Amino acid sequence: MPLRALLVLIATLAFAVSPVFVPGFGGYEPAQFPNPIEAPVVQPAGYAFSIWGVIYLWLLVSAGFGLWKRRADPAWDATRLPLIVSLGVGAGWLAVAVASPIWATVLIWVMLGGALWALSETPQKDLWLLRAPIGLYAGWLTAASAVSIGLIAAGWSWPPLGETGWAFVALGAGLAIAAAMLRRKASLFYGVALVWALVAVFVQNGPTALGVFAAASALGVAGLTLLRLRRARRG
Repeated sequence: MPLRALLVLIATLAFAVSPVFVPGFGGYEPAQFPNPIEAPVVQPAGYAFSIWGVIYLWLLVSAGFGLWKRRADPAWDATRLPLIVSLGVGAGWLAVAVASPIWATVLIWVMLGGALWALSETPQKDLWLLRAPIGLYAGWLTAASAVSIGLIAAGWSWPPLGETGWAFVALGAGLAIAAAMLRRKASLFYGVALVWALVAVFVQNGPTALGVFAAASALGVAGLTLLRLRRARRG
């Protein structure tokens, strides 16, 4: 167990410093797609990506505390293998993304799977040091994974639903995952990350059909998160 705690810290450090080696990445370039998309409607407004700073820092605090104080704790250890997988893949994600959106999409879904698995294993204790940072990470990855599908499908125009059509499909898939995850494990910051992303999609699109859908979805996720937390407290 101490070894896994150390590996989580190493993977988290590698993940957090990865942007240094791929500076200036602001999303897939239009030229990477057969059907270039200059301003993707499914993508949140640019300010929303600042959440990564909070995610990196909080995961580092969690990994450091886990190695220092919880290295032999079986409840914490249950989250470590999926975290090692998710963060280890994440450490190389940016380098892949600048080369291949398709492979980057495959990898981000692997990252999401590990993050959701880790979140589902979080214990009730140490909520702010374990479940909260993992929840924020998993919530943002849920949104990012859905967005990536929307970008890939629209960029390759198959099937020909159009950019907005694929945006609806992608957001719907993300919402389905979110609903399932919140039923499995009530997590405030999982919901917070999703609401943050959905509001940013609304900001990107304004009062269009997609923007209104994103805003309504944000309200729905917020309501479901609060409902699940209330039920969890009641036991």
